[in-house]
This record gives sequence, structure tokens and C-alpha cells, in this order.
Amino acid sequence: MAAEFPSGGHRHPRLTLVSGPSRGGKSRWAEHLASQCGLEVVYLATGPSLPEDPSWQERLQRHRQRRPPQWGCREVGGELADSLGRLGSGQLGLVDSLGTWVAAHLDLGPEDWRLRCDELITAIRCSQAPLVLVCEETGWGVVPVTAAGSRFRDRLGAMQQELQGHSEAAWLVLQGRAIDLLAFSQPVPPGS
Repeated sequence: MAAEFPSGGHRHPRLTLVSGPSRGGKSRWAEHLASQCGLEVVYLATGPSLPEDPSWQERLQRHRQRRPPQWGCREVGGELADSLGRLGSGQLGLVDSLGTWVAAHLDLGPEDWRLRCDELITAIRCSQAPLVLVCEETGWGVVPVTAAGSRFRDRLGAMQQELQGHSEAAWLVLQGRAIDLLAFSQPVPPGS
């Protein structure tokens, strides 16, 4: 069964999360969902440009070549919340990705980090456009050996759980396969 966004007069999910491990196909799945929406797609890139990193440039080029030429693209870096406020009701925002947004704010202390998270959640709730948000799954095996690596993993995981509470659709993409998380899962009870 192929997943598609509703067309015609149907309402699009306000927030769709697409998560998975590295190189599992999550960006391609998010792009597929966006291509089915029937709205003007605006790709919001949160990653750094890193012109001196050839492997990063190659990855960016693959993403650019895969996207339809009519899609808009805004390189927003860590300023995702402000960019969401500039989307219109006839658009769909495709955010790639939450992990690079978290990385852009990794040096913030706990209070400033919480403020950034609150700003993003408010921007998501107030966005006039439906959103598809790509999220990396980082905590599936190796324990980070650095404090920064642990902080990244913990902040990303906590933010994903918080965003899940605001989403209307969620997909887990593994090995090139997409699983509808809301159809085949149960919420984990809150912990202390």
C-alpha cells in the first residue's frame, strides 16, 4: 500500500515525522510524501553549508538532484522556527533535518536550549503550512564517548518524543522500507 497525502479538499496532516537511521531512506520517503501532497513544496535545509567538506558537498548534491526543480529551497540552518513562520497556507514545508537543527544549537546551556525547543514547537503549532519533518535516530547502538555526543543523542531523542505529541502522522524508515508508526504502535507511558 503506497502512502499518499490526501488530495482535493482533504486536510493534510499538520505535522508528519519521518525518522530512521542513517542511509535508511528517510529523506527519500519524506520527499515522496511531499511530492504527493498537491501543494507547493518548500524544502527547509537545516544543515550547514560546509564548503570545505567534499563528502558533505556530495551528500548535498545528491539531495538537490533528487528534488523536483519546481520545489523551493531555503537554507535555514539553525533558524528553523523563523522560517516556519514564513510558510503560507498553500505550501508544504519539508524540513531536513531535526538532527542538524539540534547540532546547530548544541553549545546552548539547558535554559537556552529549552527556549529554542519551545520556539520551535510554537512555530510548528502556528505554521500555516503542513510540515514533513525528517528526524535522525541516533541512539540505536553505540554509546557516545564524548559529552557533546551524549548531549546530541539525548537532546535529539527528547525532542523527537516531544514532537511526536504534536504530530498527526509518523513514519519509521529502515532498510528502504517505511513503517506507519501510528498504525502499528502504542504510546510509551510517561516516565518520571
